[in-house]
Amino acid sequence: MISLWRGQGMARWALCWLLLALWRFSAACPESCTCTNSRISCIDEDRGIVAFPLLPSEIKMEDVTEIYIENQNRLFSINDEDLKFYRNLRNLTVTNTGLTNISQQAFQNNGKLQYLNLKDNNLLSLSWKSLRNLNISYPLLSGNPLRCGCENVWLRQWLGEESEHQDLYCVEADGRTWPLSKLSLPNCASPSVTVSPSRVTVKEGGNAVLRCHTSGVPRPHLFWNISHLVSTYEVIDSDLASELRLTNLSSGDSGHSVTCTSENVVGENTSSVVLDILFPPEITKLTDAVSDHHWCIPFSVAGNPKPELQWLFNGEPLPEGDYISTQIHDMTENEYHGCLQLDNPTHVNNGQYSLQARNKFGKDEKSIFSHFMKEPWENATGSDAAYYEDTPVDPEDSAAVYVVVGIAAVAFTGFVLMLIILKFGRNSKFGIKGPSSVISNDDDSASPLHHVSNGSNTPSSSEMGPDAVIIGMTKIPVIENPQYFRSTGSMLKSDTCKYSFVQHIKRHNIMLKRELGEGAFGKVFLAECYNLTPEQEKILVAVKTLKEASENARKDFQREAELLTNLQHEHIVTFYGVCVEGDPLIMVFEYMKHGDLNKFLRAHGPDAVLMDGQHCLQVELTQPQMLHIAQQIAAGMVYLASQHFVHRDLATRNCLVGENLLVKIGDFGMSRDVYSTDYYRVGGHTMLPIRWMPPESIMYRKFTTESDVWSLGVVLWEIFTYGKQPWYQLSNNEVIECITQGRVLQRPRTCPKELYDLMLGCWQREPHMRLNIKDIHSLLHNLARASPVYLDILG
Repeated sequence: MISLWRGQGMARWALCWLLLALWRFSAACPESCTCTNSRISCIDEDRGIVAFPLLPSEIKMEDVTEIYIENQNRLFSINDEDLKFYRNLRNLTVTNTGLTNISQQAFQNNGKLQYLNLKDNNLLSLSWKSLRNLNISYPLLSGNPLRCGCENVWLRQWLGEESEHQDLYCVEADGRTWPLSKLSLPNCASPSVTVSPSRVTVKEGGNAVLRCHTSGVPRPHLFWNISHLVSTYEVIDSDLASELRLTNLSSGDSGHSVTCTSENVVGENTSSVVLDILFPPEITKLTDAVSDHHWCIPFSVAGNPKPELQWLFNGEPLPEGDYISTQIHDMTENEYHGCLQLDNPTHVNNGQYSLQARNKFGKDEKSIFSHFMKEPWENATGSDAAYYEDTPVDPEDSAAVYVVVGIAAVAFTGFVLMLIILKFGRNSKFGIKGPSSVISNDDDSASPLHHVSNGSNTPSSSEMGPDAVIIGMTKIPVIENPQYFRSTGSMLKSDTCKYSFVQHIKRHNIMLKRELGEGAFGKVFLAECYNLTPEQEKILVAVKTLKEASENARKDFQREAELLTNLQHEHIVTFYGVCVEGDPLIMVFEYMKHGDLNKFLRAHGPDAVLMDGQHCLQVELTQPQMLHIAQQIAAGMVYLASQHFVHRDLATRNCLVGENLLVKIGDFGMSRDVYSTDYYRVGGHTMLPIRWMPPESIMYRKFTTESDVWSLGVVLWEIFTYGKQPWYQLSNNEVIECITQGRVLQRPRTCPKELYDLMLGCWQREPHMRLNIKDIHSLLHNLARASPVYLDILG
């Protein structure tokens, strides 16, 4: 009885706690609104709001992803503080209200905002500064009495044809209306700006003067971006010009850009100058040797111009060659990071290493003592020390040693023969198969795909395995496709037999130069390969190593090697062969100078500064160049389809860029996890690139040429967003929900309409409705041919 009362009491307490929590949350929500954990809706016209709803807790506001406000005729503005704490806001609708003003900093904290609906309000203007930090393709603005003034000219320039699709109009002072797309005012021009000189080269401690000139209507405002400068500076403004006087220039500013910005209500423009400050070398780091793929003595040296490096060993110049060499791994703003690389050093390499750095302005030197291996006689005592002395050996002792070794060899041989006889005797007697039988994988037909009913019944949790994906409130069983991570070929006795159709490269012909990257499979190195082709003694190659030596990993390695040997095309990365002499196993590919396409796009896009954390001098890709890249990838995919090959992981991270903007498809399965955030872990082991996958591949693990077409559409979106991650604003589970419910990526701002239509043709929900891969290549080829491409600026 007591236990029953206690149980009922606990239940009452739990119910009271739940009701209290619900009351507190509802109390936090304004009376005229309804609130859930992620959404606020205010549509009650009678009890209207006069300002944006603010919840009592910042945490609760951070959880909100959507705000919907309608029919609020007392809501007149969105100010700097209204949305300050809604940092995860993605959808904002404010429609049919009294809204007349949006401050220039209204959305400064809402970087994830992707949908903005401002229809049917009383907005007379909208500043470009309000939206400059957002990644919104187009705000919805129809139904607002926008003025036909300079402050709205930027909208016409930004929206382009979209202004016609939205039926946007502006109102003249006399009440007449004009289509916004036709708005053209003679006294409205966005600013132009120039900085002279275009480059400043001064010795450390010197002075420089920069001049910025601008023009535009209305009169622009000029300012310098100089908050990062270490050097002393002074700004002197005049009519349409500004002068920046730099004194006692510091080496800390070398390589940095100084930017002059000009802005008015129509828009903004910038111009930059690079500070090239000359200074003597300084060794900022020299540390003890570490064991990596090779032994390495790490160092960092700063200097401008680039210092010449010289190593001393125990006070004497150290000769460099195949086994000892200086490697520069990274360069950042006149600072060079690298190591003295030693291949298998022994006790003779123990000693003091001194690094000298020189340029025409001075020199610096630092030393470190490195110990790699004990000397053979170190800690030796008694008879052990005799082995390291030059005393002659007694001939009788030598003869005795030979006799003992001979007897041991005979005994061991007899023991091995006896074991073999016993083993085969038992096998024969009991009918057990010997080890000579060859084990092969089952064909695909051995593991047919399962199907999920299209009815309304939801599978129970007991019917679903660990690889099920939760979409909304429904758990969808994700069926393993036996072809996705399939290992082919037989488990043969020796590595040489396994790779009988693959070119073998001797390990001594491969000379590693520096590390290019690392993934789940192992490391990738830049290397020189000798005797690979009869035309050249040595060529640069990319070497991919396999760090895991398990049988499954070796089978995957063998599968990829056999597969790549049969793929030969101008837009497929050339595979030269393998090296299987010991570990690690090595694959040798052609070296593509500019690395993977994703990093290349980001380095040549408008956000390159954000990627590198510094001002980037790379030239931004043009639309014809992006079309040139796209049609090359499509050409490679046409070839793969003709070979009945399904890639399954087509993305810009898996394409490589060479000289003159040559693009090739690579990475056919072993390099997953290089971009770990691009993959979604299912069931604890399987990694899926769900952001590039169509619905049938996500739900049923079905991969076909048509699923590759979907991925190609996503690759086109990546190209025209300069390498952004698809659905970057959403979590993996939200991406799965969007794709399976039929949502698609928005049109990139730089993307022509005909190309976005092509993307939509790739993203048809039904596989048979998607564009044919040959048609895609033909369309891209025609678009690229219509626009001349200038490649020399990219190298």
